[in-house]
Amino acid sequence: MVDFSAARLNMVESQVRTNDVTDVRVQDAMRAVPRETLVLPGKAYLAYADSDPEYAPGRRLLSPRDVAKLLQALAPQPGQKALAIAAPYAAAVLEHIGLTVERLEEGDLKTLPGKDYDLIICEGAVARAPDAWTAGLAHEGRLGVIERDGPVGKAVVYIRTETGLARRQVFDATPHFLTGFEPEQGFAF
Repeated sequence: MVDFSAARLNMVESQVRTNDVTDVRVQDAMRAVPRETLVLPGKAYLAYADSDPEYAPGRRLLSPRDVAKLLQALAPQPGQKALAIAAPYAAAVLEHIGLTVERLEEGDLKTLPGKDYDLIICEGAVARAPDAWTAGLAHEGRLGVIERDGPVGKAVVYIRTETGLARRQVFDATPHFLTGFEPEQGFAF
């Protein structure tokens, strides 16, 4: 029998803190949120491994390291409005921190259910963040996503400013693609 409480603590100590995630709110929330309840039945033992376990057919959670680093880069603050796109674990962590979170799991993931989000996060890799995602950001709103067109992706944060949209790369990552967001394959000589 797996002691999930001990596994959560070990995850934070060995996969999160050792990767320069110093945001105490993110650490505390990850110690509290039962990640094992989000993975496919019979796969709870994979929830705290250094991997991205499947939570629904074709959908995966980001690895603990990647989701922690992405959350820290987004600097979530209690009271903010967030959108979690195919991101059930990130949503639960953000709720624990004190954000109001909408979840987008079904249907067209490129069409947002609202706008003026302080924070948007996605737990799957995409070739490029759709314009609708960045358009859904409030002033000073942040989008955290991993963009990938080859074997290694880049976790990026988009920030809506008065003058437009800023983009910065924060770390390398290799999660699975979110279904429907893979790079288009073309013919080249």
